[in-house]
Amino acid sequence: MTMHAPQDAALDGEAIVALAESALADIARVKESVGRVIFGQESVVEQTVIAILAGGHALLVGVPGLAKTKLVDTLGIALGLDAKRIQFTPDLMPSDIVGSEVMDQDETGRRSFRFIRGPVFAQLLMADEINRASPRTQSALLQSMQEYHVTVAGERHDLPAPFHVLATQNPLEQEGTYPLPEAQLDRFLMQVDVAYPDIDAERRILIETTGGSEQKALPVLTAARLREIQSLVRRMPVPESVVEAILALVRSARPGHGNKEADAHIAWGPGPRASQSLMTCVRARALYEGRLAPSIDDVIALAEPILQHRMALNFAARAEGMSVRDVIAALKRDAAKG
Repeated sequence: MTMHAPQDAALDGEAIVALAESALADIARVKESVGRVIFGQESVVEQTVIAILAGGHALLVGVPGLAKTKLVDTLGIALGLDAKRIQFTPDLMPSDIVGSEVMDQDETGRRSFRFIRGPVFAQLLMADEINRASPRTQSALLQSMQEYHVTVAGERHDLPAPFHVLATQNPLEQEGTYPLPEAQLDRFLMQVDVAYPDIDAERRILIETTGGSEQKALPVLTAARLREIQSLVRRMPVPESVVEAILALVRSARPGHGNKEADAHIAWGPGPRASQSLMTCVRARALYEGRLAPSIDDVIALAEPILQHRMALNFAARAEGMSVRDVIAALKRDAAKG
């Protein structure tokens, strides 16, 4: 089987296997730690952890009360990251996120400006209800997500490493919100849909969260160890068949590229960043599931969270009551056959 490996890294097969096996053990412990606190959201936990292992950001979409905030807190503990939270509101200003300069005066009366860091200077940032902030404030976060630094008064300030944004969005409320522009949506590695738990999970939630004591996550990794695993993810070889499956799937989601489903229902499709995201995330998913190499099944499993926020339906599809997920499901079926 032909394997695709990064050209800028001289890979030693045995060394990669040894590093991967060590990472598998650490990731299993992370899953166990998070599972002590978060019940019945296995796919949400999986996709969110995969996004972090792949070095990216995730947008969590779901109604209130589904443990999105608790998930971010729990991941911060388990992964050993400095976690902070920002509650987005319409009157939130960019300086409330990135920080601002204040004037200081020393004993001699000399005055100077001093930069006070905002909450964006964290390793794991929860942007709660991100679509409630104005476009001006959203753009301040966009620079942080893409360039990993902020600029205040012409001075560059680097963010901590690693830096991940887990943003939440309520899909029901539209009043007092500002839809995220496509450019910012594209910076999220995944859109993770948070659904209601099943009855067994909800029964466990009732029993274990309303008593006198509550389970806590255990610290498993450090920030330095997480960065090592993230580096490993990017060094893992990918079979040529998986590379071709990624290219075929992403290109089939663009109108005008020969796919009847896309031509009939999609106004605009995903760009190359979607292919890059899939290429990284299939490796992370393989590690998350205890495997040393990704497969086409990983591509199909990650198609919806990676593609759905990077494409839009045309008027005809919306008039028929279709959703982006319906189109992606059809594209996945074609990919599975091919």
